Amino acid sequence: MYVLDRPDYAAILIGFFLLVAFPVHELCHALAAWRLGDGTARRAGYLTLNPAKHFHPVGGTFLVLSVLVSGVPLGFAATPVNRANLRGRYAEGAVAAAGPLSNFAMALGFGLVTRLLAHNPDVVASAPERLWALLGLIVGGNIALGIFNLLPVPPLDGSAVLLTLLPPRTRQRIEPGLAQYGMLLLLAVFVFGGYVIGPITDTLFRALVGY
Repeated sequence: MYVLDRPDYAAILIGFFLLVAFPVHELCHALAAWRLGDGTARRAGYLTLNPAKHFHPVGGTFLVLSVLVSGVPLGFAATPVNRANLRGRYAEGAVAAAGPLSNFAMALGFGLVTRLLAHNPDVVASAPERLWALLGLIVGGNIALGIFNLLPVPPLDGSAVLLTLLPPRTRQRIEPGLAQYGMLLLLAVFVFGGYVIGPITDTLFRALVGY
């Protein structure tokens, strides 16, 4: 994955995730919830790609700071879901997983495009280095964001996935503690998470794009 050594790359990466990746991520949450029985997000207008609707002040700030500090986009937004309306034992986890899966899907799509372009001699000879850098940032950034959101820390999606998979009694014991210390854990992830997420992202990035 490329290192952000240019301010314009950082600005483009932040813009892509706030304007494209976050709205797609949150739309997938809303759509999954609607399909599984909860229309809360739909009634609140979250079945949209409008970036303003999906912007979360704390999650958006995390994204900007993480890109500027480490070059890795770590952030989140929030789509309202009433789990009491969801159908199925694992519906809540499915709704939560829909967002990160959308990031992995975007990484796969842009990764395949990058791989195809990189194997075309004419494109390699004529395309500017800026193109490869931006494609790399989008692919790697989506992988990192997907992994980040799957961490079992509230308010990240991974916490809902984890709690859904636990037996009900275990969930009752664990959930209050996660909710109470969620923001502290999130701050720890913000400070130290890049050391874990970064190497995993690099490995998956190379597997996707081939370089």
